[in-house]
Amino acid sequence: MRFTSLLWLVPIAACSAPAPESRFRESGEVIAFGGGDGGAEAACFTCHGIEGQGDGRASPRLAGLDKGYLHRQLDDFASGRRDHAVMRAIARRLDGGDRSKVAAYYAGLPIPANQLVELQDSGAAGLYNNGDAGRDLAPCASCHGSTGEGAGPGNPPLAGQPAAYIAAQLAAFRDGSRNNDALGEMRAISRRLTGGEIRAVADHVAALPAARPRAVRAASREGHRGDPRNDVSVPHRRAAGSSPPAG
Repeated sequence: MRFTSLLWLVPIAACSAPAPESRFRESGEVIAFGGGDGGAEAACFTCHGIEGQGDGRASPRLAGLDKGYLHRQLDDFASGRRDHAVMRAIARRLDGGDRSKVAAYYAGLPIPANQLVELQDSGAAGLYNNGDAGRDLAPCASCHGSTGEGAGPGNPPLAGQPAAYIAAQLAAFRDGSRNNDALGEMRAISRRLTGGEIRAVADHVAALPAARPRAVRAASREGHRGDPRNDVSVPHRRAAGSSPPAG
């Protein structure tokens, strides 16, 4: 009788055991280093580094970026709103839960120190911090922060990201192959920059010390416009010489 009872337990135990492929998706760290059920070739670290530091060229730093931003980029790669053949294939292998896990893993990693270099192009710093009202160019700093630290899931950090990567993203916004800026702001800005300015601004932000993105408030205060990308508020643009909004 006891032997018969144990036999009944065998199929029950087998049915409750996790499928073999699920073991490769148990945590964000496992996905990052094992590639989920896509195998080693889909492992994040092969391009983005053991510590999520990026490769200094085409693959950006992931360590310390905002979780919501990382999750959204995976969603956009999967949907095709952000065009990249390799990342599209990887993102489509991950469901929403997997994307959340791997985004949380990289968001929690310490930010590696980047090698600081002396900036040579003061014009790039001026464009970054002040924009160009004559060309209706908003300052990069108004969304990405004065030190390139970023803010929330809609405005990623730029500081310490590879110059080649930043330049490639601006070029992609300009030609429309990247169009996941909800307000079209980055596409408009990139089309007003010359190729030389894109390279100079990319070099400028790459040389800034990397930092975690600042927290954002859910509500917009008077004199600011709400940004539907992440509910952060950013200043209204105003013409040179005009008065700031009251309050």
